[in-house]
Amino acid sequence: MRWLIVTADDFGITSGMNRGIIQAHREGILTSTSLMVDRPACEEAAALGREWTTLSVGIHLELDPNDAGRVPAELERQFARFRELAGTAPTHADSHHDVHYDPRVLPHVLAWCGRIGVPVRGHSRARHFSKFYGQWGGETHLEQIGVESLLRMFDTEIREGVTELNCHPGYVEPGFPSSYASEREEELRTLCDPLVRRAIVGKGIRLIGFRELSSLATAVSPTDREKGASGVGDRGIGAPGVGNDAR
Repeated sequence: MRWLIVTADDFGITSGMNRGIIQAHREGILTSTSLMVDRPACEEAAALGREWTTLSVGIHLELDPNDAGRVPAELERQFARFRELAGTAPTHADSHHDVHYDPRVLPHVLAWCGRIGVPVRGHSRARHFSKFYGQWGGETHLEQIGVESLLRMFDTEIREGVTELNCHPGYVEPGFPSSYASEREEELRTLCDPLVRRAIVGKGIRLIGFRELSSLATAVSPTDREKGASGVGDRGIGAPGVGNDAR
């Protein structure tokens, strides 16, 4: 069996991102999102997360690997802020620019999340792949995040067991704080395209959120668990569209 978690990063960064993420969940294939607890639209995002109970909401950590000594305190503060905003624990944890993969940061994140039972991107049952990304080398590549490209990824990247695809859908407003801008609206269009949902159904892929991950414990074989817990998984460092270095 193949299960797919589709996670939107950057929930709470702006109202336009919040609106796009909810649209991708309501009309498309998005099942999870990750909240940035210190951004201007984080309170609005948390309220939307409470309203849309079918959406798994995790935490999108912002950490500085050059100041690793402060990481434990930042983890404590950001998780406390998440609980204050959402009224519950996060369903999962990941990080802005995937900084939690940095060896100066990763041990702290794994230890903290292990204590509270929160799965960490790339270090859980869900194998992470990040090729659905439309910018590299300083240039935009919309073809990488179009419908045809995503349909190909369903064949090449979604294996037996659980896979997480992360994305950045949203609406860009004036003054948006990232160079990854027009690509976000293209991602949104792709995730909401009816062809994409039909392909998922036709290929026998089941969409789930991180909230449902623990319930798969008896459904996933030991072999599948090994595949899903293989560290950073097949992140394809150096390949086009990889790294999700959205700024």
